[in-house]
Amino acid sequence: MQTRNKILDDFSQLMTNAMGVAQGARDEAETAMKGWIDRWLADRDLVTREEFDAVRAMAQKAREENAALLARIEALEASGKKPARTTAKKS
Repeated sequence: MQTRNKILDDFSQLMTNAMGVAQGARDEAETAMKGWIDRWLADRDLVTREEFDAVRAMAQKAREENAALLARIEALEASGKKPARTTAKKS
């Protein structure tokens, strides 16, 4: 016959409750820390990853356009023709 020990049952229940409280405190501390970090970063006027990637793509496109224009100018200079004046199209 197996008997239940009230002291062990109470201790087990106490530990279960303590783990639940500890988990809740951990979640609350994590949320507070994330909020603090977000506010700190916002105050530093940093760019987001999306903004950085957009500017990087624009810079890459500008470099490619500059290289194409340089090649065109060099080809025109090599042929002895004067380059025609055109306005750059905006995209």
